[in-house]
Order: sequence, then structure tokens, then C-alpha cells
Amino acid sequence: MRIVLRLRRTSRSVPACKMMEKKHDILICVDSDGCAMDTMNIKHMKCFGPCLVEEWGLEQWREDIQKRWDEINLYTRSRGINRFKGLAKMLEEIDRQYTKIEGVQALKDWAENSPRLSEAALKQEWGKNERDAVCLKKAYEWSREVNRRIDLLEEAEKLPFAGVKEALTAAGKNADIVVVSSANRSAVLEEWERCGLLDCVNQVMAQDTGNKAHCIQILLEQGYRPERMLMAGDAPGDYEAAVKNHVYFYPICVGHEEESWKEFTAEAVSRLEQGTYGGSYQSGLVERFFQNLEGGKLYGFFIG
Repeated sequence: MRIVLRLRRTSRSVPACKMMEKKHDILICVDSDGCAMDTMNIKHMKCFGPCLVEEWGLEQWREDIQKRWDEINLYTRSRGINRFKGLAKMLEEIDRQYTKIEGVQALKDWAENSPRLSEAALKQEWGKNERDAVCLKKAYEWSREVNRRIDLLEEAEKLPFAGVKEALTAAGKNADIVVVSSANRSAVLEEWERCGLLDCVNQVMAQDTGNKAHCIQILLEQGYRPERMLMAGDAPGDYEAAVKNHVYFYPICVGHEEESWKEFTAEAVSRLEQGTYGGSYQSGLVERFFQNLEGGKLYGFFIG
């Protein structure tokens, strides 16, 4: 029997995930925003960027700051960066180019060094150093407001990419499947349950568990072998988390998500099962992934 967390969003906090029961020797980790769920653009354009402008009173530079926020978080190699790392990077630039941001160095130091980048960890950090806590507190309020606005997005704006449910259902016949996301845990649970995807996975690991590399490390400790594991994601951070743990990576390419999921089902999963995923197939996927992020012309279903 699969262990599946089925929690609806309430005003109560969502408890930390429990370790699942290992059912197969193959494990597939799947990112949420921008990978399984077509939610990344809308969240950054309607929630993350606008909340940044409002929290720090940057209305006079709204358009330029939103454009730069989108570049950092959506359209370059930093796509998919943890929200607090992205915030620290953006505030550093604002501090240099537009207006002084009090306490930005404290936020930068925390974002670079904390093993857990979450609201709870952020709140704990400012308790250690009240003197430098101005930016940390504002980052916390910003993150809370972002979560609130994501809650308010229309359900039609938070749907999975075409083919995701079918792909995960098919893969789950011979593999354990875990959501590995840097997003807010309760938002991931709500979106995946509402869209009927939660029944397709064995476990959800999100922001409160730790970064993606740490999540994969925890899963490896459950007895999975690296050569039988795969991380599916849409951002360089997903690739880096896979490389750090010596597991395979499958890219969901921006702008070609439906085609990516079709290939996942048609070829990638069977290669993982048969032991032929590595070598030229893996290197070709990685090349395609980074070329796509850089706007290059690609081969196969990416030509156009």
C-alpha cells in the first residue's frame, strides 16, 4: 500500500513529511512549479515580483524591477532559484542601482549559508541577531504575502502541464515517485491534490524539508542506488541537485513541457528501468536543456 499524504490546505500548519515505505528499487523525483505544474510564470509575475515592490516601497521602479525579477527567476540559468536566494540577489542589485536596502547583507549571508531556507528558519535567524534583522523580517513578511497571493490565484491559473498525470501514473507502475520542490509545502499539497496528482506519488518533500540536494540525499539513505534514481526538473538547480548526489537528471524544457513529458513516458523511464539512461542519452538531454535555456536552436522536437 502506498503511503500518500492527503492534506487539504487549512489555517493550521502542515506537518513535516514522514519517510515513505520503499516499494520499488527505482525512484523518480519530480519538481513541482514549472516542471509538473504550469504555475511558475504566473506566480512570479503576479505574486513574487509585485510583493517585492510593495514590501520595500519600490513602486517608482516597478516595471524595471519586475522585468529583472523575471529574468533571474524564469529566463536565465538561475531559473528555479530558491525564493530567498532570488530575493537576496534582487535586493543586492536594488541596493546598488536604485535605493539603499537596510540589512541586505544579513539576508544574503543567511541565504548563502543556511542549510534550510524556509520561513521558519528565517524567523529563527532574526531571533539570533535583532540588530541586523530589518531585512530578515521584511523577507519573512514578503514570503508570507507571496503565499497569501498564491492562495488567491484562480484555480484555472494553477494547473499541471498536459500529460503529467498520465506520465506519473505510468512511471509509478515500476518506480516510487517523490515530489521534490523548493516551494511552500502547503501550496504544493493543495495544488497536487486539487489536480488529482497526489495519488500518483509516494511522498512530498518541499521547502520545509531542505533544499533539493538535501532531499535527494535523504532519499538515497533509504536504500535507493544512484544509478536507479532520476530527478526531473525544469531549472539548473534541479540538475545541480542531481549531479551533487550522482543521480540522473531529466529536463522538462521551458516552452516545450508537453513534448518533454511525452519523451519521459516514451523513452526516459524505460531507459532508467533497463540501465541504458547514462552515457550519450543523459549527456544529450543535458545539452538540450541548457541550449534551450540560452535560447539556442535545438534538434528533435525543439527545432523551430
